[in-house]
Amino acid sequence: MELLKVENLSKVYGMGDSQVNALSDVSFSMNKGEFASVVGQSGSGKSTLLHCIGGLDTPTRGKVFLDGEDLFALDEKKRTIFRRRNIGFVFQAFHLIDELNVEQNIAFPLLLDHQKPDQKKIDGLLEMLGLTERRNHLPDQLSGGQKQRVAIGRALIMQPVLILADEPTGNLDSKSSRDVMDLLIHASRHYQQTILMITHNDNLASDTDRILRVTDGCLKDMGGKAHETLS
Repeated sequence: MELLKVENLSKVYGMGDSQVNALSDVSFSMNKGEFASVVGQSGSGKSTLLHCIGGLDTPTRGKVFLDGEDLFALDEKKRTIFRRRNIGFVFQAFHLIDELNVEQNIAFPLLLDHQKPDQKKIDGLLEMLGLTERRNHLPDQLSGGQKQRVAIGRALIMQPVLILADEPTGNLDSKSSRDVMDLLIHASRHYQQTILMITHNDNLASDTDRILRVTDGCLKDMGGKAHETLS
């Protein structure tokens, strides 16, 4: 089932001689439960693509449909609510709230949306993330890998239709990177979670269902088995 559809997405910064075409007529789609990676050199347009898909930035042209909803046909207030309820974000920087413990950080999006946290759901997430024993710890009592696991839990708690991950292992050592990647794969398989991940790590990209390569704002769908497209 098609979940995400991107049509002729373009983003232009500046004007005249200083104009930069960050994205040029990018089109692709993703099915529910698919885990795709976006690769490309620094400055190629990867993060701009993710920010436009997530409604954090507005494209110059083009459309983004998520679960049938035209994201940029919504006014800013409705788009903010739609994004909060339907898109989970995982960034290279963890963006945890220092004064909240692990459990509270994970539950925070529910509170923003005026929902009462489901304790069983939180307990299940903590177990899946390997953080049950750390539930009452503050962020400064956690390792980098543990902080990123909290960020993943926070992204999953709203049961979003799409997770956008921007270099989620960029600040982690190789073991923590592997652990985080395994968690994302588990979320994709266990929850049928659709995930679009930016990474500079070809080894991690090779574990995803599909690779999208961005070069100078243009996208090429590498398709197929990821390990074959990188060889």
